Amino acid sequence: MTAASGSVSDALALLTKGTVTCHKLEQLEAKLKEGRPLRIKAGFDPTAPDLHLGHGVLIRKMAQFQKLGHEVTFLIGDFTGLIGDPTGKKATRPPLTREEVLANAETYKAQVFKILDPEKTKVRFNSEWFGDFRGDQWIRLASRFTLAQMLERNDFAKRMEAHEPISMHELLYPMSQAYDSVALEADVELGGNDQLFNLMQGRILMEASGQKPQVVLTVPLLVGLDGVEKMSKSMGNYIGFLEDPDTQFGKAMSVSDNLMWDWYLLLTDLLPAEIGALKQGHPMDAKKGLARRIVTDFHGEAAGQEAQDRWVRRFSERSQEQAPEIPMAPTDGELPLARLLVDRGLATSRKEAERLIGQGAVSLDGAKAVDPALRLALVPGQSLLVKVGKLKLERWVVS
Repeated sequence: MTAASGSVSDALALLTKGTVTCHKLEQLEAKLKEGRPLRIKAGFDPTAPDLHLGHGVLIRKMAQFQKLGHEVTFLIGDFTGLIGDPTGKKATRPPLTREEVLANAETYKAQVFKILDPEKTKVRFNSEWFGDFRGDQWIRLASRFTLAQMLERNDFAKRMEAHEPISMHELLYPMSQAYDSVALEADVELGGNDQLFNLMQGRILMEASGQKPQVVLTVPLLVGLDGVEKMSKSMGNYIGFLEDPDTQFGKAMSVSDNLMWDWYLLLTDLLPAEIGALKQGHPMDAKKGLARRIVTDFHGEAAGQEAQDRWVRRFSERSQEQAPEIPMAPTDGELPLARLLVDRGLATSRKEAERLIGQGAVSLDGAKAVDPALRLALVPGQSLLVKVGKLKLERWVVS
């Protein structure tokens, strides 16, 4: 937090929102109270050309620091990408070629500025310091760590127990990532929760190098569209940065209601109290709001609203085509809508019907009926599309 950014407590609430680990919170608070721009580091190995919302969780956390006036470095691991991150791997991962890494790095630079401010973001490559590393420097770096330390890493330990090979170059990865923090003199390093071991090695190496150890913040791995596996292009359960607005909006609308709230926490700047207020409304409205925010992040506010309008029109057209026609007798004057819903079995009681109406869960010809005391007159020749909740839909045809 800088001098003009508001209170430290407000900054901490935003910066720690949705995090799994904050090591050390008291150090982060002390750094924020210094009133200077902090050096924030997050590294990305360009192992594939496209970014998706799973990457966006971390990039948004970077943007939150940026909005508070801090110095954000988007570190492209063009050197470590040649090693291959062994995190979560059950076998040695084949390293990429230099050409593959550089091609992917170019696409990363274009995509991250969908969320980060390009004028305020430093883009660095770790080949800047590793490219000229001499043999004696690698020996000195390796001397800062022990084999026992490396084998504390969960995936290395599992592979040892299973008698699966660990190549020597894989041991260089956490050491190299740790040295990145020394080279950048980071105040805070951000990463996915699966990267906690690597990030903590940065603290160890910084202290051994005479620097103040960085604060470590980790974010959870985003669950994908299937609601089960982490978001991954290989799983097909992703929303890509470069996908068109209609695709992004439609995919976001397909997530479950429960998963939606996790996405609100991790993919927006809303605080838990604000998300809690949304939970008091209708889930469909909240989901449309989330989908619109996602499209807005990558294509702008106008594109977000237009994608929502197109989706609503398509949904309404499909609904009208699928709604069964229900013959209704004309009413003698006006009757309460709540009573009509109970008569049709669309609500179990007058009280439930009034509650559904008050919550905005009932619509007539696409318009929400929000007054629990609303009365209707059904007249011959009238056709009325009635929707209750997400699943109950029928067309009343008055004869």
